[in-house]
Amino acid sequence: MSSRRMAVVTGSLVTASFSAVVILSCTAVADDQGPASSKGGKAVDQAPAGVKLTTTLPEKISVDNSSQKTALTATVKNEGTSESGAVRLLVVGFGGLRVNGVRGCDAVAAKDLPAGSNSAFSCPVGALGAGGTKSYAVDATFDLGKTGKICLPVGTADGTKTYWQQGPVPFGTTNPSPNAPATPLLLGTDNKPVGPAGDQLPKTGAGSGVLPLGAAGAALLAAGAAGMWWSRRRPRQGV
Repeated sequence: MSSRRMAVVTGSLVTASFSAVVILSCTAVADDQGPASSKGGKAVDQAPAGVKLTTTLPEKISVDNSSQKTALTATVKNEGTSESGAVRLLVVGFGGLRVNGVRGCDAVAAKDLPAGSNSAFSCPVGALGAGGTKSYAVDATFDLGKTGKICLPVGTADGTKTYWQQGPVPFGTTNPSPNAPATPLLLGTDNKPVGPAGDQLPKTGAGSGVLPLGAAGAALLAAGAAGMWWSRRRPRQGV
């Protein structure tokens, strides 16, 4: 590929520039996150000798069913034997997952968002020593009526090379819980969206929720009318 940049589209990289608007994150990271995972990650451009950059996301996040709010931790690691030099991380949201804030990071202007994404933040990681890690608290919302993905590319500070890219990887569930306080989502799982009436039983036909009762009522009324008619038609005894 002729141009290597730190912005992401599914399966490709595109050029992006970044705004200097800082958005502070105030929501605490969720307590029920599972172990960290690099699922959906892959090396892209060759890193300097002795440098091996990776990222991780929690295996599980929890979405508040009323506010749609969620939180997660994005972590950058240098699993190599040499310092990385100045690197940068992007946190990018797709579909039903929108990134609202990443503590210590800058929002990407709407005009510079990677194609297909709805939000992104640029995090100046700096230099990571051998075995070093740096974690970021991410505030997000997840529309359970849609599918949602997140992507973590990490590379040079100027965006000319991407050493590692995790995702876009989905968070989701095949068993939505619209009546519960929160819905747990698992990393690497395509979401089965909750419908607009997810707290109701499915209908099998037009008006099926009222037709059986109406038919039963009509039958009872018909039977009552027939009984009255029959009683009037019967000959009176002893007359």
